[in-house]
Amino acid sequence: MKKRFLAFAIVLGAGLLSGCTNAGEKTAVSYKGGTISEQEVMDSLKKMQGADSTVQQLIVYQVFEDKYGDDVSTKEVDSQYDQTKKQLGDSFDSQLKTAGLTKETFKDSIKQRLAFQEGLKKHIKLTDEDLKTAWKTFHPEVEAQIIQVASENDAKDVKKAADKGDDFSKLAKDKSTDTTTKEDGGKVKFDSTTTTVPTEVKEAAFKLKDGQVSDVITSTNTSTYATEYYVVKMVKNQNKGNDMDKYKKELKEIATETKLNDSTFRNKVIGEVLKDANVKVKDKDFENVLSTFTSDSSTASSK
Repeated sequence: MKKRFLAFAIVLGAGLLSGCTNAGEKTAVSYKGGTISEQEVMDSLKKMQGADSTVQQLIVYQVFEDKYGDDVSTKEVDSQYDQTKKQLGDSFDSQLKTAGLTKETFKDSIKQRLAFQEGLKKHIKLTDEDLKTAWKTFHPEVEAQIIQVASENDAKDVKKAADKGDDFSKLAKDKSTDTTTKEDGGKVKFDSTTTTVPTEVKEAAFKLKDGQVSDVITSTNTSTYATEYYVVKMVKNQNKGNDMDKYKKELKEIATETKLNDSTFRNKVIGEVLKDANVKVKDKDFENVLSTFTSDSSTASSK
């Protein structure tokens, strides 16, 4: 397997899966009057909060990359990399440095995550019931205009102006803080599967009639945890009707995402993949680190 470790895992990895027993004989740090052995460093790291979960992720991601990494294209990795770089803007390089990553090791971590997702997807077998469940909450694509502002008072002012009859496109250009949509009058298309529009905004928008303006919508940014405020004008709403087959592609995407977010499903698949790879943890301090994923203790034993 290719070894791509987080800073913590780099040190632990030397003995964890390989069964190395001579770490204590080597000096990791020397100073006037004494030394610190590699074994002492490893023992200290093992006691750190989150050590088990770090090692668990290390093993799972490496095993999945070894099995499914060839199914992940360079194009997919580059796309994820560029998307993250765009989102972080000028802080991208500094955040990489803070995380102890280079551009290449960051791309390596992206590939591991994508390989993990690919492995999970290969185990998904959707049923008619899965599609029917997805249909219950599905809403087809709508056309709307969205104005995002930083304060509730600003949002109330936008709502008041819109109700008075002010041009919504001009309000978006003048007031919206969303630089990706404001110049086009806040115009955006989305359906219930869209991830770039907050859930609260989608739910409120779907209830609007054409030409109707929403009340102030409050949402919490999942990345920054900052409170954001929105006002939405519906341009063209549509009813999904009764024909599921018309939206089968979208329903499959929803049902697949539901499976991927199901911890029971994920743990079952991880357990099967680890068992198939015959993973054995040699370090007794971590012999139960994979117990979440398998009922077969030999998978995570020190045999």
